[in-house]
Amino acid sequence: MRRYGKHTDEDDIRSRPNRKGNRPRTHTRPKHEDAADGMVLTVDRGRLTCLVEDRIVMAMKARELGRKAAVVGDRVALVGDLSGTKDTLARIVRIAERTSVLRRTADDDDPYERVVVANADQLAIVTALADPEPRPRLIDRCLVAAFDGGLTPLLVMTKSDLASPDKLLELYGHLDIPHVVTNREQLASGDAADLVREQLAGRVTAFVGHSGVGKTTLVNALVPEERRRVTGHVNAVTGRGRHTTTSALALPLNGTDDWVVDTPGIRSFGLAHIDPSRVILAFPDLVPGTEGCPRACSHDEPDCALDAWVAEGHADQARLYSLRRLLSTRERTEGD
Repeated sequence: MRRYGKHTDEDDIRSRPNRKGNRPRTHTRPKHEDAADGMVLTVDRGRLTCLVEDRIVMAMKARELGRKAAVVGDRVALVGDLSGTKDTLARIVRIAERTSVLRRTADDDDPYERVVVANADQLAIVTALADPEPRPRLIDRCLVAAFDGGLTPLLVMTKSDLASPDKLLELYGHLDIPHVVTNREQLASGDAADLVREQLAGRVTAFVGHSGVGKTTLVNALVPEERRRVTGHVNAVTGRGRHTTTSALALPLNGTDDWVVDTPGIRSFGLAHIDPSRVILAFPDLVPGTEGCPRACSHDEPDCALDAWVAEGHADQARLYSLRRLLSTRERTEGD
């Protein structure tokens, strides 16, 4: 069957350079030299709330980023409508290299790694001394994630009017972790926020803790006005912009360049992604003692050279115990 007339010409025939259309594919990415710098404040169902200069801008990830996802704390480059007016949408076209990453998995058998926050300097681990009872194994897991991700830990103990902090301070004293102790009266008066604020100067601090410890109440006391400003851009239909601590939220401290990041309450903190060999880097006094360890040493076995190193007086035995407790935390449940 003849499909064309007698006087056909090649120019009359439609050609298809590829199976998906006429436009040839390219791996060349647009450079977007005019993109503006911003910071991701929160993420909600594919929409990212960003701070660009002094404006709150809603954005989405550009297709050319592929599977690379932006998270709270990321420094990004944006193009498009950056006015921040209602119903406008910009595009995130670049994500800057991260200086630190706080990650977790749902449990120790889950291969899917979740990035909680990027570029934070400090991890404030909030725990109540009573009601609910402290969970040392969960604290240990948070410490391991902080050391692995490059964050400095801070221990914030609440409700000291119900129980003494001495037991926890004794448990973590050899780790040289800075700490703040508060009670409910201080939280109501604002004194607790002042105590914590002293530890936040010059840093981006992520707050973590399980439900009921007073974490979000403390963050609200630190930045009440900023939370309303960031979450004020609410779509009446989708609810985008609403924040009830179901996703992380970065907030600037009033009148400073410091930031706090409120994160959802956690029930577990999986460490499937953690490389145990990196945890010891948080113990610089013990690192030289590992030179005599066998290859792939777990630092908790008969041939570990750290035992002799400590016995010779190079480091405190309590420090070695703390290291081994943290390294073994993946083998225990958080409620132990």
